[in-house]
Amino acid sequence: MSAVRDVLLGARLERRYRIDALIARGGMSSVYLGMDLRLDRPVAVKVMDPRYSADPQFLSRFEFEARSVARLKDPGLVPVYDQGVDGEYAFLVMELVEGGTLRELLTERGPMPPHAVAAVAVPVLGGLGAAHAHGLVHRDVKPENVLISDSGDVKVVDFGLVRAIAAAGITSDSVILGTAAYLSPEQVESADSDARSDIYSMGILVYEMLTGTTPFNGDTSLALAYARLHRDVGPPSRVIAGVPREFDDLVLTATARDPQARFADGDDMLDALESIIDDLRLPPFTVPAPTRSAERETVVAYRNGRAPVAPPTPRGPVPRTDTRMMDSGPVGPPPTSHTRIDDRDDPRDDPRFDRPRFDDEHRARPRLAAHAVEFAEARLRARRRARVLTVMIAILAIALAVGGWWLGTQFA
Repeated sequence: MSAVRDVLLGARLERRYRIDALIARGGMSSVYLGMDLRLDRPVAVKVMDPRYSADPQFLSRFEFEARSVARLKDPGLVPVYDQGVDGEYAFLVMELVEGGTLRELLTERGPMPPHAVAAVAVPVLGGLGAAHAHGLVHRDVKPENVLISDSGDVKVVDFGLVRAIAAAGITSDSVILGTAAYLSPEQVESADSDARSDIYSMGILVYEMLTGTTPFNGDTSLALAYARLHRDVGPPSRVIAGVPREFDDLVLTATARDPQARFADGDDMLDALESIIDDLRLPPFTVPAPTRSAERETVVAYRNGRAPVAPPTPRGPVPRTDTRMMDSGPVGPPPTSHTRIDDRDDPRDDPRFDRPRFDDEHRARPRLAAHAVEFAEARLRARRRARVLTVMIAILAIALAVGGWWLGTQFA
């Protein structure tokens, strides 16, 4: 996509959308910081690879999916403002969500406690439910497609792109439509998908938020995808002690290999999650945006007169990618070590632990539910074992540096 990047920076699509800077580049598309010159507002512009613009099947499906998503109104969905084709470039114009992705947040902080997982999953399921009610299926639910704004809004992006790409005549039979780590069994076997396929992917996403890893491993995208045909997803509590049984049940139902055994759609899974929130008395929580994100660094650099010509290089560990995927992105699990050794003996000494950022402080419960304390104590035990290991390693003069969601990362 280097040619697209070089040509489009500074260009005006349809004489209305000025392309200012590159935010991210994938295998099939690039996302740019843009400016709607007519309405004088910043926007995000997703530009597809030029090879798709010459395919009439893709263009037809691309336009249909864009119009369908633009009709949806839900706070859990990134609004689509416009769609068009300018010369060899098909593009979508969307709301610019200033913040970062769930992938960047997981990479930065590691596993999330249950009430934070719920705070992400509720708006995502709300957005999926709104789409499912109108017969739309995402087909590529993954952390890269969940955006978190600086104000704590959580939104799903990229509805319908996988289906549009699948309609293109240039699609190879050997290409997996979606990201391997999150595909449902039926997507692997036949490429068929419906709302329950999104539910399976959502179950994998909840598992990853709770544990910091995905349930299946493989040396290749195909091996990773086919692993789910013969194996069930295990309960997250096997990986992280203290995960409530209710979340185990939620994940196991969502990821049942038989689609009929799953939740029917996003609204059905949302109902189950809201019951869990009530039963466990999970406190309301505002999800923090990642402190380091490609989108934020691009926007800041542009506004300071230092517009990059390529996405900022991510700092810290970055999961590996597989270039054979339809949309580039991590297909393997993120790093599994998440506890940073610091000077605190007890993570609950950190005021952020039992004082999450509430949407309404006057209605916030004064303490976490008992399961959250159990979760913290399990993390504490692992933390103390890690401190012993740190001393041993320090004697051998080997550096140990790992990150943690609650225990070491400072809010921006």
